[in-house]
Amino acid sequence: MGYTCHLQQAVCTGSQHGGETIHNLEHLAIVHGSPLDGVMIRTLDARTDERGWFMEVFQDYWNGPIKPVQWSLVQSRPGVLRGLHMHLNHDEYFMAVSGEAYVGLRDLRPYSPTRNRSCMLRFSCDRPTAVLFPRGLLHGWCFTRDTLHLQAVSESYRDYNEHDNLGCLWSDPDLDIPWPVDQPLISERAQGFPSLAELERLLEPLWRN
Repeated sequence: MGYTCHLQQAVCTGSQHGGETIHNLEHLAIVHGSPLDGVMIRTLDARTDERGWFMEVFQDYWNGPIKPVQWSLVQSRPGVLRGLHMHLNHDEYFMAVSGEAYVGLRDLRPYSPTRNRSCMLRFSCDRPTAVLFPRGLLHGWCFTRDTLHLQAVSESYRDYNEHDNLGCLWSDPDLDIPWPVDQPLISERAQGFPSLAELERLLEPLWRN
């Protein structure tokens, strides 16, 4: 594919075992906002030798918020923004294999201690990192370089419920997500997404169910 990357393990303190979120790593990855409840950020270790390197990108024993049933590899060009999407029925995983990506999250869960808070995380292949997050978080990814990312969901795409594939307009200032691109390339569907206030009104009866 023509991609090369120097792998470097993030320097952090605290436990790296048992699926614990590493708080020093959070501060390395988060470039805006603060940690959100239930979101796990994991450093990924590359084991290298003269043949190359090997990296585990997911383990059940991390006890993260997702049990993946589908994995996808996605290529994006510089200036692309995917989202923002919102699901009530499945959890997700994101990792940049090459390039650079910014992940924007906003907590819309009415029962969450971090409700109505946002954060933005930066991912690049020079610091292999994954984010795992639960359903109920508005999310989108923006790319500043040619990027390959690995994405997992806890529900197969073929089983998606049309009424659970919600979205929000990426540029709504109430999101408090400072995207690194002023005029991103987005899908035709995303151009018609509602404002944050409109999405929250749509969600009110769904949360009650």
